[in-house]
Amino acid sequence: MKGKILAVILVSSLVVSCKVNPNAKNDLNYMQNIEQVAINASAKNSANTIQAGDQLVILITAKDMDVVKPFNQNYSSSELIQTNAIAGGNTPNQGATILSGPTYIVDTNGDIDFPILGKLNTSNKSLTTFKDDLREKMTKYVINPTINVRLSNFKVTVLGEVNRQGDYTIANGQATILNALGLAGDLTQYGKREDILVVRTENGVVSHGRINLQDANLINSPYYNLKQGDAIIVSSNNTKDVIAKQNPNTGLYLTAISIAVTAVAVVVSLFNKK
Repeated sequence: MKGKILAVILVSSLVVSCKVNPNAKNDLNYMQNIEQVAINASAKNSANTIQAGDQLVILITAKDMDVVKPFNQNYSSSELIQTNAIAGGNTPNQGATILSGPTYIVDTNGDIDFPILGKLNTSNKSLTTFKDDLREKMTKYVINPTINVRLSNFKVTVLGEVNRQGDYTIANGQATILNALGLAGDLTQYGKREDILVVRTENGVVSHGRINLQDANLINSPYYNLKQGDAIIVSSNNTKDVIAKQNPNTGLYLTAISIAVTAVAVVVSLFNKK
């Protein structure tokens, strides 16, 4: 009889400890209040300015391609530049995007050397602004030119509690923090979703901001749309901290205690049968 009572007590304890609170908040869900948030994301926040070290792919086209050939560094359509939106090139074929055209590297003064036109300054200009300026200059030489400008080395870094840490190159030069975390395989179960740190260096000035993935207001944050060179750092939550501080032998101790309790229950049961 005592053995049965002991078994009932053990089972009841397990049931109580595993009971789920239906009103408990799921801290793993993102943007939980999306229905209540007014989206006021500013276009200014999403516009990336060209930085020193950027690699610009610039291709000038027109009805008569022979006319624009001198502006394309003798580029031929058979020349292709391939970039992968994958960290560390672990899976080089996944997410591959082809960017074609001559490549110009922005120097420390924000300049590029462009055929015939000479030095062109990109400082404090977005790709769109720079493209418009270039089109205006080209109209002096070419009728109705088409200007294509792409950033081929837009890179962000994702560190911390994610499934795949590393540097990620975004082929189209545009990405949000959600895009970057998706490339990194999302947060682990130990990632602190309410406190994501974004470190940004822009025009030599370092700034930082924090993002709460559980709050849909993140859409309106200036750090929602990523910029060239952003670093995203995901801290560990309290669960990970507790596990890290635990004695490595804790699991063995719990196993031993469980075996001992089971043995006692068996002995008591056998004793009561006599």
